[in-house]
Amino acid sequence: MFKDSTVLVTGATGSFGKAFIKKILSTTNVKKVIAFSRDELKQFEFQNEIIDSRLQFFLGDVRDYQRLLQIMRGVDFVIHAAAMKQIPASEINPIEAIKTNIIGAENIVSASIQSGVKKIIALSTDKAANPANLYGATKLCSDKLMISGNTSPGNTATKFSVVRYGNVLGSRGSVIPFFKEKRKTGVIPITDIEMTRFWITIEDGVDFVLKSIERMQGGEIFVPKIPSFKVADVAKVVAPDAKTEIIGIRPGEKLHEVMITEDDSFYTLEFDDYYAILSPELMKSDYYKKNGKQVKAGFRFSSDNNKDWHTLETFKSTLIKNNLL
Repeated sequence: MFKDSTVLVTGATGSFGKAFIKKILSTTNVKKVIAFSRDELKQFEFQNEIIDSRLQFFLGDVRDYQRLLQIMRGVDFVIHAAAMKQIPASEINPIEAIKTNIIGAENIVSASIQSGVKKIIALSTDKAANPANLYGATKLCSDKLMISGNTSPGNTATKFSVVRYGNVLGSRGSVIPFFKEKRKTGVIPITDIEMTRFWITIEDGVDFVLKSIERMQGGEIFVPKIPSFKVADVAKVVAPDAKTEIIGIRPGEKLHEVMITEDDSFYTLEFDDYYAILSPELMKSDYYKKNGKQVKAGFRFSSDNNKDWHTLETFKSTLIKNNLL
């Protein structure tokens, strides 16, 4: 798919961006990969991690439309992973989150159409479904902007889709490194004993994005079928000898995460290993009339009603396999 193509990755020095770039450089015949981010130190550090003549680094911000136009010249595919994603920081600095997550997304849409990009996949989050905090609300807006890009005036060839998944094991801001740090004190803070979350490894996230780029028609929100696990049990795996302290749910935090709401069910198709929430226009397409199975009205995919659950053993095994324990 990427043979002789140019791929742009925004947020390229984040956990996902780095893993994605390493994957396509090592497994595809991509012509050029553009790593785009605003942190010069992280770019410098990443440049020392990987040396490949096909990889180019450019500083810039998705808030800057003119810079995006410069960078997108000759680009075939865009992976939009840049985001302000820390919930407390977004609550304290709401305008900054809006500028990056919403205005940045609109800039990506407009610049991609203007530049004749073939396909764009934007990374979303489970927090965008029925958002309870500003971060989730901005990502919901971003998702809507991406999907509407398919029917934007003047767009004749550019396709936009979204990938939405849960907590990434070991990523920056993840609870795993936080618990590992706290176990030194002998006490692990837990917000609620019943709290559940979806979990996915970075490697599986990258693979799912690659598959989604290949099968996208333009207008889907792809949701992988991934396992759930209680946050309290995460503490048992990461710090089995530590005590737990219940501190209560923080503002903007959910007890359980949702990836597909009841309202989405009318536009959701099920496949073997994923769901696809379709735009109304895509629901009418011949492709999806032949592929996928319509879920029942009122269907809800959340971390508490999930059919797939980690056990203590499988979660521990996953952490060990990914060098996180």
